[in-house]
Amino acid sequence: MRRLKEALRAAPSNLRDDLWTTAYDPLPRAGRPSWRDWLPAFAMLLLLPVAVLAGFNISQLGDHYGLETSYAALLGGLQAVALLLALVQPVPAWWAVTIAMVIIAGLAEPRVPVLFPWTSPGLALQAGVLFLLALRVRPRAAVEALVITVLAGLACSTFISQAHGDNVGGAAAILTGVVVVGAALRCSGVARTELVKQEELTAEERARRTLLEERNRIARELHDVLAHHMSLISIQAQVAPHLVQDPPEELKENLAGIRENAVKALTELRRVLGVLRSEEPESEEVRHAPQPTLDRLGELVDNVRDAGQTITTRITGEPRPLSPGIELSAFRIVQEALSNVMRHASGTEARVEVGYQQDALTIRVTNTAPNAPASYYLAAGHGLLGMRERTAMLGGELAVGPTPDGGYEVTAVLPRHSSTKPPHRPD
Repeated sequence: MRRLKEALRAAPSNLRDDLWTTAYDPLPRAGRPSWRDWLPAFAMLLLLPVAVLAGFNISQLGDHYGLETSYAALLGGLQAVALLLALVQPVPAWWAVTIAMVIIAGLAEPRVPVLFPWTSPGLALQAGVLFLLALRVRPRAAVEALVITVLAGLACSTFISQAHGDNVGGAAAILTGVVVVGAALRCSGVARTELVKQEELTAEERARRTLLEERNRIARELHDVLAHHMSLISIQAQVAPHLVQDPPEELKENLAGIRENAVKALTELRRVLGVLRSEEPESEEVRHAPQPTLDRLGELVDNVRDAGQTITTRITGEPRPLSPGIELSAFRIVQEALSNVMRHASGTEARVEVGYQQDALTIRVTNTAPNAPASYYLAAGHGLLGMRERTAMLGGELAVGPTPDGGYEVTAVLPRHSSTKPPHRPD
């Protein structure tokens, strides 16, 4: 009972907010082009049937309702124009068609039994306006407009003309049906729009998670490499005094400081590495295995051949020592590129080229066109994402794309002496 009283108390303000306004919601955007692009086409499609209904409406207002020709043309034309207006301003259009209906009922002097207070075309125009209104406003406002329309029709039929045939119940059923359909279509469109937004958010979250997982994996590998070298520094600093006969105290102190700092750095690295690996437990053998370098490229190629993939290799330039980060990243790029070849273009011929240049290392992995269309590298998975992250981390360049013969290629250029910079992080 309390809720009913509150609803009745709030009804006037709700009616004012919902139906005494020109505001409306845009039609749901399901894709391109938008509904605004199609609005002129909708108006043109409606123009001919609206003109036909206007003609029939004016004729019936004059012949059956006894209105003068000028009033019939004005009010019948107003109801027809309201349907076109409802495309852009549904609430004012509803007010116009409803007020016109009441005025027609007040002026009418029916000569034959009629569907009072609507003519048949007038009821169709009223239903069209209510349908467009239900598409563009909240369901509550659409129900309010429907109730006012039916009550206005019932009042006109009851108090203005009691002697003529009427069928307000049938008209109310028709108007209710179109409002229900319009509201259902609106709710369906809103639900689809929300679903599309949710899918976009889910895809963005999945891409973000994949990116973070790949960066985590790269960080673990680089921490392993760095920890190995810090251990070597500590050992060399400890052994160095024994390699010199009667080393001065200053040298011993400096080497001891170097070893102490290396041990501290190594301890911090191990602590960070433990955090990075806490969510992905690995076997002791894998955890303590050395990170791969280009020296193991032949082993990688042999494994790929054993899996049934045709592959050739080519090394140009004079092999020279590279930093551990470049060696590791170069090996992983080749490994991930070959994994994608086997996954998405199995049965093709692959080729791995490694070029040692004066200031850079160039890696190129290509494959011929597959027999059947493949979604090669189209998904934002770990492979391509990892290549981009590793290349950007070293300040290099990565190019991926189809080849003229229908195959695919991955080309990475890693500078030998680059200022390492972190890749751009997502917001």
